[in-house]
Amino acid sequence: MTTTPPRTGRRFRGQRGQRGRLRPVAAAATAVLTAASLLAACSGPPKEKAGGVTDVRLSVSTPEAAGEIDSFTWAVYAEPPTLDYTVAFDYPQNTVLSNVCESLMRWTPGLTTEPGLAQKASNPDPTTWVYDLRPGVRFHDGKEMTADDVVFSLGRQRDPDNAAAWAQVFQNVASITKTGPLQVTVKLGKPDSQFPQYMATAAGVVVSKAAVEAAGKDYGTTGGLGCTGPFQLGTWNKGQSIELQRFDGYWGTKAKSKKAVFRVLTDPSARTNAMLSGEADGGYLIPTESYARLKSSGTGTLYFGEGLSTVNVNVTNMRGPLGDIRVRRALSLALDRSGFVKAGLGGAGTVTNSLTTRAAWAAAPERTLKTAFDSLPPTGQDIEKARALVKEAGADGKTLTVATSSIGQDVSLLATAVQAAGTRIGLDIQLKTIAPNAFTALFTDPQAREGIDMFPLTYYDSITDPLDLLQNFRTGAYMNFAGYSDPGYDKLVDEASAVYPVEQRMDIEAKLQHHASEQLLWIPVAEWPTALFMNKRITGAPTTISYMYYPWAADVGAAQ
Repeated sequence: MTTTPPRTGRRFRGQRGQRGRLRPVAAAATAVLTAASLLAACSGPPKEKAGGVTDVRLSVSTPEAAGEIDSFTWAVYAEPPTLDYTVAFDYPQNTVLSNVCESLMRWTPGLTTEPGLAQKASNPDPTTWVYDLRPGVRFHDGKEMTADDVVFSLGRQRDPDNAAAWAQVFQNVASITKTGPLQVTVKLGKPDSQFPQYMATAAGVVVSKAAVEAAGKDYGTTGGLGCTGPFQLGTWNKGQSIELQRFDGYWGTKAKSKKAVFRVLTDPSARTNAMLSGEADGGYLIPTESYARLKSSGTGTLYFGEGLSTVNVNVTNMRGPLGDIRVRRALSLALDRSGFVKAGLGGAGTVTNSLTTRAAWAAAPERTLKTAFDSLPPTGQDIEKARALVKEAGADGKTLTVATSSIGQDVSLLATAVQAAGTRIGLDIQLKTIAPNAFTALFTDPQAREGIDMFPLTYYDSITDPLDLLQNFRTGAYMNFAGYSDPGYDKLVDEASAVYPVEQRMDIEAKLQHHASEQLLWIPVAEWPTALFMNKRITGAPTTISYMYYPWAADVGAAQ
């Protein structure tokens, strides 16, 4: 993405639930002033009124719409390569798809879970989940949703030939069967506390079997999507825009806008200018360098909401100097996190020493929070101690390579911040620039990571559970790019996955959090909220990361 957009919320094949996104952060060199100059050099933000914001307050949603409108236009930073729900792991596709295709359960703007296409989910025993479907739900072609469609839809996620990004969610699923005209039963090989939560993401989407089979290999790239959401796919002008039309046969509350148009604007400045001029009525993933400009524009309102997102430096190579934990700790001690938040995140973030956001622990009791967050590695700089660690490890003068990209200033500035930190403690940090459209390959292609020791990574949780992120450090996990392996850690992940009671599970996850944080396989830098801008004409969209799976566009209507 380009400027501010988080990068890849994804979820990859072979990994359980992760959708997080990646994206480099950058920055912080020695001081805010340094970071600011780097920012100007790397990403060329608007010269006028550029800058960050202060006094950032998070909300759950925007004021409720006063009435209907004919249409609104939304800016997106990239075009989805496909709208097939089985590979929907990133921001662009989920921002669109969440309004067209619905899941068995639903993630709410408050980041809780409620019934979706299943009006009831029951758990008669630890390895059985029964979904009773909502009657009278129709697909966009008018056909009524049945249990057969659900079995088919979830089955596509498990089909190896589909290379589904959500396949890992189904790793413990033994069978998915129709147990009534409107009932589907999922049998698990062993208890799985995460599976029912992921049924509120794209992993739980239900589509028309007939529509998908009719589309064949073209499904997701042309024609309809065979879904049930408040909008149906309209005209898709490749490279330009995607149009959604209101579905008047929707089972739930009708969308307030007759049409939603997504404009693909890859350049962050162009995206900002479109929102300022009214060419676009709003957008998520606002370029960080445009926060102040949009906030003071008088044309609309800049909102912030919970993002369940952390910005990190992902360690990808443990065969070199970073294989010594002293070097990883030294880099963490040398990073200017505060400078990065001000310059790279436009002031809208919080420095952190935690891999997970505090919001992901919303269901945890105070004693668990204390265990999870107390005594984590420090966030403040200690250059002398960092230098000593590098010398002690025999890494003085060693070369490390950090990937960077113009995908967004958060990425480029975090990369330069790592470089500056390394230089101050005796390391030779080289930057390797990767084209924005090739950056995603770092997550999917091991060859793309060859020769790279670290890269900036922004990760957002797809469910409100810290395990969504913490399971990434399990042996063989998809995003365990460092190849870390600890049988003790794996055992704790298994234990947490098997426990349904939330408080009991989070006690285990608190231990995982400490273990992973101390290892610094990802060096945590900051928490980053979701940013949303809407002009004065419209209102109603949620401000939280829920828009990835919640039909947010249906709430958008007239501001007055």
